[in-house]
Amino acid sequence: MTPLHLYTYATPNGHKASIMLEETALPYEVRLVDIEAGEQHQPGFLKLNPNNKIPVLVDPDRQRTVAESGAILFYLAERSGVLLPADDIERSDTLSWALFQAAHVGPTLGQLWHFKHFARERLPAAIDRFEAEAQRVFGVLEARLSQAPYIAGSRYGIADIMTWPWIRAGIEELGLRLDNRPRLADWHAAVAQRPAVQRGVRVPAIREHAA
Repeated sequence: MTPLHLYTYATPNGHKASIMLEETALPYEVRLVDIEAGEQHQPGFLKLNPNNKIPVLVDPDRQRTVAESGAILFYLAERSGVLLPADDIERSDTLSWALFQAAHVGPTLGQLWHFKHFARERLPAAIDRFEAEAQRVFGVLEARLSQAPYIAGSRYGIADIMTWPWIRAGIEELGLRLDNRPRLADWHAAVAQRPAVQRGVRVPAIREHAA
């Protein structure tokens, strides 16, 4: 199999794809896209994703280019046969929770990240709003994990990989705490112990190639 090409950077969305690749053990090479230097706006990258966002996956053998981190994870599950939902119910639950991450977890923490670290002026009202929304979202996840050990049910899978890098960023980059979310804290710690997760969060640093 020709190695897959992962266009990425060290962000929570980028880490979703690299963790999934490590879980599947599919061969891949990294094409670093330095978003802090604006490389996502270069014409070559825009041909891969006109929305100028990482990650992007290119599968040379199938001549497929896949953008959007969630779509990449589902593609890799199908490509490898690893972490595929077992039945229609699990697939529906996995899709629901993956979209919950894409619609709520990532955008909420992404906005909080912006207002805490990148906004030209500090806007306490905006920070308060997104911190409150982050806690609401954490509460949804806490309630879900009181019903099952993993986000989509009884098995670790795509929804966990979608969500974990953003919870990690919330703790490590945004100063959010899980003291009152014991099930979410336990889940976060358990996923962090997976060898593929530990390898995935070191990407692109350990597999960097020229774009």
